[in-house]
Amino acid sequence: MAIPQSWLLAFSFGICGFTTSGLLQTHLILHGIEHGFPEMTMAISLGLMDATDMIGTIFSGWLCDLFGKRWPLAIYYTLRGVSLMLLSYVESTRQLMAFSFVYGLNWLSTVPVTSTLTADLFGKQNVGVVFGWICFAHQIGATLASYGASQLHNLAGNYALAFVTSGLFALVATGWAVKKKA
Repeated sequence: MAIPQSWLLAFSFGICGFTTSGLLQTHLILHGIEHGFPEMTMAISLGLMDATDMIGTIFSGWLCDLFGKRWPLAIYYTLRGVSLMLLSYVESTRQLMAFSFVYGLNWLSTVPVTSTLTADLFGKQNVGVVFGWICFAHQIGATLASYGASQLHNLAGNYALAFVTSGLFALVATGWAVKKKA
C-alpha cells in the first residue's frame, strides 16, 4: 500500500522541524558551551546560519525551477543529515563555522520546495489548507525534538545521540522526498 503524498510531505516536513527548530534552535548553544565554545562564538554560529539561510532559500527556488522539486529536496535532507551526524565531532571554531555555513544553506531551503510540491500535487486552490497541515507536522517535529533531545542529553550526558538520531531522520526524509506516487 502506497503512502499518500500528503503524508509523505507532512512526515518529511515534520523531520524538517525536528532537525531545525526543535533541535538546533533549542540545543545548539548549550551543546557548544558544553564543548568549550564561548557563548558569543555560538551566537555568531547561529548568525552565520541565518545569513547563509537567506542565500540557500533563494537559491532553492531557482534550483526547483531548474531541476524539479524532488531531487533538490533530497539533497537538502541528505546534507542536513550528514552535517548533523558530524556535529559532535566539531572541535574548532573554524569547523563550527563550516558546519554553520553548510547547515545554514539548507535550513529553510526545504520550504520553497515543499510548498511548490504541495501546489503541484494538490492544486493552487488547496495550498493554504494542505500546506497548513504540513506546517503543523513541522511544529510537531520541532516539539518532539526539543523535548526528546533534552531527554537524550539527560540520559547520555551530551547531545551526540540526539544529533545522530536527527541526522538519521533527515536521511529517512531524503527517501520520502524522492518517492513518487505508486
